[in-house]
Amino acid sequence: MAEKPQWLIREDAGMPALVALALRQMLGIREPEGLPSLRDLQVRAPDATDASAELEAQWRDYWDMAVEPRAHPAEGPLELVDGFDTLVALPATGAEELRDAISPLAASALQYARDAHNRYLGTMKTATGGGAYRAYASAIAEFEREIGRRAHSFELNVQVLPFSQRGIWWIGALTVAVTDGLRRDVVAFDAAIRPIIAEMA
Repeated sequence: MAEKPQWLIREDAGMPALVALALRQMLGIREPEGLPSLRDLQVRAPDATDASAELEAQWRDYWDMAVEPRAHPAEGPLELVDGFDTLVALPATGAEELRDAISPLAASALQYARDAHNRYLGTMKTATGGGAYRAYASAIAEFEREIGRRAHSFELNVQVLPFSQRGIWWIGALTVAVTDGLRRDVVAFDAAIRPIIAEMA
């Protein structure tokens, strides 16, 4: 029997990441630098006050936990935030400003995330014919041909998100975000994911 590949790639439009990014936009948080805004979500008015440094820092900690929870375990107990189902848990102490700021935004952030997640499920399954695995397998095979060896074992998470700008960004140690439009473009996605795989494998 042929050896199974030693790589693991998970693809999703994860609700925790979508909620966190919707809240980022609604709160006017600029971190992480270079990450574009989400489509179809109202951007704050230009005259809105910027988020405080403390609010940004608390959101950044929450973002790291939302994207890569195993790599960023909480130092203390977490408490669910009302209105977000089980999707948002913040430290019981040290995240008071963020908790107060996001509580009134729960319904709209959750609705946006649900709609985006369902769109991903509908369009990506159709666009790839359920062949998400094939897209990565062919990029890995191409990499192996170029480099002349088997790919090293690696793990990669891919978040397919409705960003307003087309591209691919590192958002964690083992996680990239790719625009949904780029993910649906087989040729462009293959070219975009190959350097990521080369870095990992």
